[in-house]
Amino acid sequence: MLSFTESESHFTGLDAMTTRDLLEGINDEDKTVPFAVEKAIPKIEAFVEACYKRMKNGGRLFYLGAGTSGRLGVVDASELPPTYGVDYGLVIGLIAGGDGAIRRAVEGAEDDAEMSWRELTALNITKKDAVLGIAASGTTPYVVGGVRKAREFGCLTGCITCNENPPLAQAAEYPIEVITGAEFVTGSTRMKAGTAQKLTLNMISTALMIRLGRVKGNKMVNMQLTNRKLVARGTRMIMEELEIEADEARQLLLKYGSVKRVLESMKEE
Repeated sequence: MLSFTESESHFTGLDAMTTRDLLEGINDEDKTVPFAVEKAIPKIEAFVEACYKRMKNGGRLFYLGAGTSGRLGVVDASELPPTYGVDYGLVIGLIAGGDGAIRRAVEGAEDDAEMSWRELTALNITKKDAVLGIAASGTTPYVVGGVRKAREFGCLTGCITCNENPPLAQAAEYPIEVITGAEFVTGSTRMKAGTAQKLTLNMISTALMIRLGRVKGNKMVNMQLTNRKLVARGTRMIMEELEIEADEARQLLLKYGSVKRVLESMKEE
């Protein structure tokens, strides 16, 4: 049976289309992605709840992926420390072929079903940890093998896939299937499937960070002050919370290093 991600595009003669027709066709296909993600929310919720319990008790979250899926996991994991002030070791993205594969494809890396578990073992994975496999097809050996081994070991396991009941979904305790269907360019899963994976990762990591107390109200009070824009944003947050002038707010922010620590220090006084 042909998988959903490999099914024939709804559009033909792409090479004869005008630029406008190409763009409108891609956009029409992209519009269907949020609705596919919406259908998967109960499954996403189940994984987030289970993962939150692990993480609040000292567990970490690992993403496993290859190609586009791996890059998306690495990007999501790498953005959490500056955004929410968590340690870089709390959420870790692993990609088949190593960090070099982020920029350049490493031939055959995704076909090694044992490599991901070796990498997880080298990072001292424990039974407290969670592993989320990301693979549009749901058949990538690097991802399936790692999730299967992690589940046997006692880790929490989940996955994001864009096919129904592939090997990856069967291997994971909490499978998330976001069925995006045929791509505009047949089989090009960096498009709709990649967008669905990105949206789902956004939901998972953002919900986890909020549940773990890294947000106050709707503000990123733990963000790292890595540039002038973020210092200005933090200054505005403190001005609003404490009803003080900009200079005083900025001085407090630079003194304590984060909006959260400023607000905590004010409560103690």
